[in-house]
Amino acid sequence: MYIIQEGRVEVVVEQGGQEVRLAVREAGQPIGEMGIFERQPRCATVRALGQTRVLTVDKALFLRRVHQDPALAYSMMQTMSERIRELSTLVALP
Repeated sequence: MYIIQEGRVEVVVEQGGQEVRLAVREAGQPIGEMGIFERQPRCATVRALGQTRVLTVDKALFLRRVHQDPALAYSMMQTMSERIRELSTLVALP
């Protein structure tokens, strides 16, 4: 998982031979968080939109931080819930 410290990134997937932008993420937001919870191939590509700096957070560090501050787990669940809602809206579009 990564936390964007500076800059912006776009999240894209390939669909029918073309790239589709799913989202733009900014400083303070996590990306790649699904990798903390499951060992599955990535489902999207993240690309920097200009100069960007990220902090790498591996599973062990994440679990230590959650142990120190359980509210972090709630925050992560809230972020993931918001993203599921965003993607559900995109999928529902004609």
